[in-house]
Amino acid sequence: MSTSPSDEGIALLRAGRAAEAVEPLRRAVAAGAPGAADLLARAYLDSGSWHAAADWLRPLVDSGRTEFAGRLGVALAGAGERAAAEAAFRLAVSTGDLAAANDLAILLRDHGRPGEAQQVLEQAVAAGDSIAPANLVALHLEAGRLDQALETAERHVDETRPDTLVALGDVRVAQGRGTEAEHLYVQAIRLGAGRAHTAYAYYLAGNGDLAGAEREFRAAVEEGEPRWAVTLARFLLDAGRLDEARGYLQVAIDAGDVEAAELLAELEGDPADD
Repeated sequence: MSTSPSDEGIALLRAGRAAEAVEPLRRAVAAGAPGAADLLARAYLDSGSWHAAADWLRPLVDSGRTEFAGRLGVALAGAGERAAAEAAFRLAVSTGDLAAANDLAILLRDHGRPGEAQQVLEQAVAAGDSIAPANLVALHLEAGRLDQALETAERHVDETRPDTLVALGDVRVAQGRGTEAEHLYVQAIRLGAGRAHTAYAYYLAGNGDLAGAEREFRAAVEEGEPRWAVTLARFLLDAGRLDEARGYLQVAIDAGDVEAAELLAELEGDPADD
């Protein structure tokens, strides 16, 4: 029995071969296979094919398929089309896609508009989004607003939303309450929080436990935590393991990570590395 294009694409996605999944999923979309459009969007985005993703998603959104607006925003942001990405994220939020509020807030923060980012996240928190509280805590910490970060973290901490445990752990680190932070990170890992291994790794590295930090960074790789490649690469760079770092930087670059591209360019231009 032959494998359908959808099944072939799903298998490639599960194997982490998103770029190879694009072609069979394009055929599945052309054949009208149920769910193929969502899978193709995932394949484009997971492979960092930002321009191709935008070219495919934009006509869908323009035709009224607003359920793809958030993903169009991700593609446009990756392609460097900031204004268009913001418009797509705002469209997604206006149609009830609360997850897009987090992407919009990150875009606003990264481009020097933290006040607007905070407003977007506060609205998402009020609407019940499960990720926004942790992102709001991070925004407060980045701005040095420890009291607001603490109030937000303690008000929203909830074991059914493990990312909030990570956020409170980050606050405890900022307060100098490391034992409590470590407990929260371990609990968040057990409950499957999205960036728990990465947060715990940073905590361990900051306390001089480099072996433990590497263990957690590599666990983040296994779990596919956000930006796992560039975070591990930074750790390896700090440890002087440049050749290993290069490989992970390239993985991050292939996924469209701008910081990774800057780090690799800096590394390749360093004469001390020759």
